[in-house]
Amino acid sequence: MAEQSKITKWLQDKVFNPLEDKKMPVMQHLFEFQARLTKTVVVVALFFVGTFFYADTLVQWLRIPLQNMFVPGTLEWVPTDLPKIPFIFLSPAEALWQNLKVAALFALVLATPYILWEIWAFVVPGLHVQERRFVAPFVAISAVAFYLGLGFCFFFVLPFALNFLISYGVKAGFIPQISIASYVGFALWFLVVFGLIFEVPLALTLMAKLGWVDAPFLKKYRKWAFLGAFLFAALLTPTPDPFNQCLMALPMYFFYEVGIISAGFFKKKPEAAEEEETTAAGPASKGAGALQPQTATSGHDDDYVGVP
Repeated sequence: MAEQSKITKWLQDKVFNPLEDKKMPVMQHLFEFQARLTKTVVVVALFFVGTFFYADTLVQWLRIPLQNMFVPGTLEWVPTDLPKIPFIFLSPAEALWQNLKVAALFALVLATPYILWEIWAFVVPGLHVQERRFVAPFVAISAVAFYLGLGFCFFFVLPFALNFLISYGVKAGFIPQISIASYVGFALWFLVVFGLIFEVPLALTLMAKLGWVDAPFLKKYRKWAFLGAFLFAALLTPTPDPFNQCLMALPMYFFYEVGIISAGFFKKKPEAAEEEETTAAGPASKGAGALQPQTATSGHDDDYVGVP
C-alpha cells in the first residue's frame, strides 16, 4: 500500500498537476488544438513516408490470409487447398492507389498511440480528478483493444471468410481472378471494422461509468442489440452475403454481452459514496479555500486568471 501511495503521489505531482487547466481563453484553447493537430498530422505523415516504401511488402502480408490458415497450436500458417490466385488490376493507376491506401492505413495504425496521447493531453486539463482515474486507463486499453481486433481479424476471421467464399466459387466451376482493389478494400475494411468491434465493451463501460446506462438497462434491450448487430453488420460488410454478415454480427453481440458484465462491475458510484470521498478530502481543500480570501485582498490581483 505504501508503494502504491508513492506511485499515486508521483503521478499526481509529475503528470496530472502540470496538466491542470489554467483557465485559458477560448482562442488559446483553439491555438493549442491547432498545434496538437499539426503535430499529429506531421507524425502520421512521417509514418506514411516509411510505410509507403514498404507498401509492396505490406500488400504481400495482406495476401497471407488468402491461401493460408493460421494454426494456433503451432503458431504457423498452413497452405489451403485453393489453387494459385493471381491478382489483376483493371485501370492504370489501380495498383499505385491500393499501395497508397495500405500505406496510409498502416501509418494510422502505427501512429495510434501518439494520436491518443495528443487527445489525452488536450482533454485532461478539463477533467476532474475522479474522471482522470478511469479516462486514462480507458484511452490506453482502447488502443490495445483496437490492436487485438486487428490481430483477431487477420489471423482468424479473414482466412476463414476468404477460404469459404473462394472455395465456394471454385467448386461452382469459376476461375478465381481477384482485382487488387477489390481484395485490398475487402481486407482493410474487415480489419478496421473488427478493430472497432473490440471497442464495444469499452464504450459500454465508459457509458456506465458516466451514468448514462447500467447493466439492467443493457439486459433489457438484449433482443434489440441482437437485431441491431445484424443490421449494422449488413451495412458494414463489403459483400451482401449472410455469411460475412454473421461473421461481424456474432462477435459484435458477444462483445455487447461482455459490455453488460463490465458495466455491472464499473457502474457509476452513488452520490452518497462520492460525497464521502469529497468529505475525506475535505480538510485539505477547506484549508486551501480558507486562504483564498486573504490572497484576494493581499494586492496580488494580477495573478488571478479569470474565466473568459
